[in-house]
Amino acid sequence: MPTRKPKVIVTRKLPDSVETRMRELFDTELNVTDEPMTRKQLIDAIGRCDVLSPTITDKIDAGLIAKAGEKLKLIANFGAGVDHIDVAAANAAGIAVTNTPGVLTEDTADLTMTLMMVTLRRVIEGSNLVHAGQFTGWAPTAMLGRRITGKRLGIIGMGRIGTAVARRARAFGLQIHYHNRKPVSHVVSDELEATYWDSLDQMIARMDIISVHSPHTPATFHLLSGRRLKLLQPHAYIVNTARGEVIDEGSLARMLEKGELAGAGLDVFENEPAINPKLKKLTNVVLLPHMSSATIEGRIDMGEKVIINIKAFADGHAPPDRVHPAML
Repeated sequence: MPTRKPKVIVTRKLPDSVETRMRELFDTELNVTDEPMTRKQLIDAIGRCDVLSPTITDKIDAGLIAKAGEKLKLIANFGAGVDHIDVAAANAAGIAVTNTPGVLTEDTADLTMTLMMVTLRRVIEGSNLVHAGQFTGWAPTAMLGRRITGKRLGIIGMGRIGTAVARRARAFGLQIHYHNRKPVSHVVSDELEATYWDSLDQMIARMDIISVHSPHTPATFHLLSGRRLKLLQPHAYIVNTARGEVIDEGSLARMLEKGELAGAGLDVFENEPAINPKLKKLTNVVLLPHMSSATIEGRIDMGEKVIINIKAFADGHAPPDRVHPAML
């Protein structure tokens, strides 16, 4: 007699190939409309599934987990970040949490470098000028940006993505500096000729560009606070493809508006999808719709990770990408 397939509920639409494979392997319920689930819908889902597969748009807090049915034993997150899930509460309830680490590294690093270049070189401003019919010909002082080569790049969070950004930045001639909980290995440090700073304050005060790659945790909320942002030099730029909550967005907007910072490239926001109105009005800010991992290949790879984690769970094995509270 065939083994019962686990009931899996997916909260958002995933790539067709991923959804098809999930339907083949599991008793899968898909979100055809791709509308984010309401709180009521999430409560209904966790009350009747074996596995919930949420995304960053779903707040899986302790209150929601407390309403889980006896069947729910796995939250297989579609994404690497788990700050929207109360992992400790899930763990206490006997519910495993998994994520999809590693598969987004290269895509996020690519877009981080893109943001650096388009922000410093004023690419969006130039494109808008042309589209508006305001381009009247080349001029020696028109649309002057900043050279990338030779700048000091300060990376906050030297994990997989931070390191991948450093490798790309090194190829562009940037000098690599970083702040992390601990130094990277000598092999990586030597390869990148990277300078480690145990003091974030001291590092950011000396950098031309700051690139944020920290997860959102209670310890990193407003890591770049108003006080810290004031340490940056007026010619400095900030790029953030990590989590919006790491930066005090209100303070950042005020400083950019006053010309106390040269510019910013932001793919994430503190209260997304809401964005500080001041940021939208500024020409020295590039704003993107949380798209750093948005490649077809990346999304499929994420889905395959989710499937592997669910399959391991269904077969009675430990999911390979389980997240433990101590890891956060």
